[in-house]
Amino acid sequence: MSQDKILVVDNEIDIIQLLRLYLSREGFEVIWTTEPQKALSIVQENEPDLVLLDIVMPQLSGIEVCRQIRDVSEVPILFISCKDQDTDKVLGFTMGGDDYITKPFSRIELIARVKSHLRRKYTQQLKEPSLSARNQISFDPLRIDLNGRTVTINNIELKLTAKEFDLLVLLTKYPNRVFTPSQIFNHLWDTYGLEEDLRTVGVHISNLRKKLEPVPSDIKFIKTVRGIGYKFVPPNGSHF
Repeated sequence: MSQDKILVVDNEIDIIQLLRLYLSREGFEVIWTTEPQKALSIVQENEPDLVLLDIVMPQLSGIEVCRQIRDVSEVPILFISCKDQDTDKVLGFTMGGDDYITKPFSRIELIARVKSHLRRKYTQQLKEPSLSARNQISFDPLRIDLNGRTVTINNIELKLTAKEFDLLVLLTKYPNRVFTPSQIFNHLWDTYGLEEDLRTVGVHISNLRKKLEPVPSDIKFIKTVRGIGYKFVPPNGSHF
């Protein structure tokens, strides 16, 4: 069985060496660079299974690197940064990041999050070929293609991140069912007992709403149930 390949992008060589130590002990193949401007070409040439990306670098920000990678690949991207501000998380998730780990991080947390995202990636790949002919979720004017992992509204394709797509599928599979932020977090991130970061759920809900409900629009797909959570509300006359 081939090793999972992880790309580490960080301008601090000490952090890279620490990550290499943690990851290689778990059997991962680690490739790395301290030059963020080279990250895109490395992704294209090496096709890593996951990217660990510092968010604050002098030559090129991790946010911009993430945007570039997302133009060509859906590889899971985990931001690593000393910052822990909601604004940084919003920017990171908006550009297509999948998770956010704050320095200083523990080896247990890092490995758990890495394995969680790899496991989810491979589970999705295994499920896709076996989907039945009924591989769409449809609520006019919303269409979700489960095989192609695409979403359209009025035949216009939306550009969703992998996590935004998974979040939308979860909600639309159970219309009018209320999910708590904790349920959503544990379903999508699967972090095996790590501390829940429910702010992450709120950020993804907010980003998804903006993409689903462009102004002006009288359709509000995702409703907040105050004090409980979120649910998908089908438009009148639509179907599953």
